[in-house]
Amino acid sequence: MMIVFFDIRRIVHVDWVPESQTVNQVYYKVLTNLRERVRRRKPEMWKNGSWVLYQDNAPAHNALSVETFLTKHKITVMEHPPYSPDLAPCDLFLFPKIKSALKGTRFESVDAVKAKATELMNKLSEYDLQDCFPLEDPHGAV
Repeated sequence: MMIVFFDIRRIVHVDWVPESQTVNQVYYKVLTNLRERVRRRKPEMWKNGSWVLYQDNAPAHNALSVETFLTKHKITVMEHPPYSPDLAPCDLFLFPKIKSALKGTRFESVDAVKAKATELMNKLSEYDLQDCFPLEDPHGAV
């Protein structure tokens, strides 16, 4: 399983979840790695605090410890509407695109799958990623 953070220009951070690891509130603090990546890749947004995290309603995202972490680190979150029929951008765009490209391919190992998926994500153009978001977010959603 992978957790992907991206904006309308590029993949910002990918976290490969270890096999048999449950993505719970403790593991989801992978956000610490995301914060560092945003600090390095988007210094202007980091300095003025203008980046926004958009996430769906997975239980790990809504746990009190995660909300406390986000508040403590002043990470603004744009919530996915509860019970929304709209899919999250990863579900609607990114994952189907990767799965389609991988379909029918036999891999020697899990690492080979990760390498190919990473290669496919790195090949996505700005145009591809802009199709994922209906409007450019002036706050720089990640």
